[in-house]
Amino acid sequence: MNEKAVSAMRDFLEALGLDLQQLDMEKTPARVAEMYGYLFSGLGKDTADVWGELFQSENDGIVAVKDIPFYSMCEHHLVPFFGRVSIAYKPQGGMVAGFGKFTKLVDMVSHRPQLQERMTEQLAEAVMDGLQAEGVLVIAEAQQLCMTMRGDLANGTSTITSACRGCFDNDSSMYSQAWNLLGWNKGE
Repeated sequence: MNEKAVSAMRDFLEALGLDLQQLDMEKTPARVAEMYGYLFSGLGKDTADVWGELFQSENDGIVAVKDIPFYSMCEHHLVPFFGRVSIAYKPQGGMVAGFGKFTKLVDMVSHRPQLQERMTEQLAEAVMDGLQAEGVLVIAEAQQLCMTMRGDLANGTSTITSACRGCFDNDSSMYSQAWNLLGWNKGE
């Protein structure tokens, strides 16, 4: 247990005027510190470690993994944003990764204080670098609780970000094919 985090959480809650003993919340600082330790467990981890062994495939088409669930913490307010990520990539020379590696990648990158835009870019870079892919398209759709719980109270709003690299960035036909494969029709 991170005692420094527990102490800081205790101080924070008491600074807000909570009497932890009276409210039967004595264990709350430890629970919150442990939870944030898990939520930020992607800090300091290298995405290159996710890939492991690559496999030779006869596939020279686009490979896609759709609707990978994620949750992360907005770095501005430390409240959750959550949704799904879809990734399409064009293997270089038929070299592919196991599909489960993509869920591990999304989990690692999302378990950091984040911005959705940065997370999307980091995922695209990790696929390009880790697989030496010819191209990658990443689409993230999320609900931002900082928009729905405070300020604008924009309930039901979703945010969509994308990042593309390589052949998807340079070839409009490949770009459109990847968007369509992921179930997104560009321009709608």
